[in-house]
Amino acid sequence: TAYDAYAIKAFEVHAVDYLLKPIRAARLEEALVRARSAAPPKDDTLASLQNAPRAHLCSQERGRIHLIPVEEILYLKAELKYVTVRTAEKEYLLEESLTKLEQEFAARFVRIHRNCLVARAAIRGFERAHDEGEGHWVVVLDGIAEKPPVSRRQQHIVREFRH
Repeated sequence: TAYDAYAIKAFEVHAVDYLLKPIRAARLEEALVRARSAAPPKDDTLASLQNAPRAHLCSQERGRIHLIPVEEILYLKAELKYVTVRTAEKEYLLEESLTKLEQEFAARFVRIHRNCLVARAAIRGFERAHDEGEGHWVVVLDGIAEKPPVSRRQQHIVREFRH
């Protein structure tokens, strides 16, 4: 990374080493030697990590990788072969399955449409919307003006949040 401020967090999670940009070859070699000599993680540690949902999602854009904190995601919307990840500031694209994201983050997100999951914590309420004379529910989310529609099949979500 280019930010030394994250070094403390890295060592709090028992990082083997921490490299700052620009990375020198000798420093990288030193970190690799340290990583090779580190004790392998215990089976129970690996098992606990295997079941834990990720803290970040990764999006590639123009040769860059963006780490998106899951706690900042307002909704995930499937469009063709991509999933749009929406935060209050920006949209990102992922090449992941919405169904797999739903399984991994079931405690954090709720399905409101066959192509959309919203963050439970970001839901501020629901409104009735009318398109071409037909009424349906939309979700009011914290931090953005967009209001994703709730499908007829998922309208039970509206009732669940009311109670």
